[in-house]
Amino acid sequence: QPGIGGEVTPHQDSTFLHTHPMDIIGLWIPLEDATEENSCLWFVPGSHKNGITKRMIRNPNGPSPPTIMTGSDTQYDDDKYVAVPAKKGSLVLIHGEVVHKSFANRSDRFRHVYTFHVIETLNTTYSKDNWLQPTEELPFPPLY
Repeated sequence: QPGIGGEVTPHQDSTFLHTHPMDIIGLWIPLEDATEENSCLWFVPGSHKNGITKRMIRNPNGPSPPTIMTGSDTQYDDDKYVAVPAKKGSLVLIHGEVVHKSFANRSDRFRHVYTFHVIETLNTTYSKDNWLQPTEELPFPPLY
């Protein structure tokens, strides 16, 4: 939202949705132009080659807290990030292992987006300790 949109700290999507082999792709579709002024995405080129160093998993010791973090983030200097402005209606594909972030939107313009993630299910194992799990009542919907 204009002036109040929050920061999204550097992360890798596979931290939260882990598969073997790594197979997650994020789809990020801006509903308004995403610029540096209203907080477009920023990426560390090549960071997808360095692997996942942090995971958010279901707490194996009980229900409270329901999730825990294991490992630690690789830190990158600010000058390693590259802005990726995107026009309204375009598509940004996000490799599950690439480090990305966005700054707080302090502009007077909206920056709404539609985002979701897809995984290949053929010959891929979705981790049983991921925080998000399909159930019989709410399975992950297939796209084809």
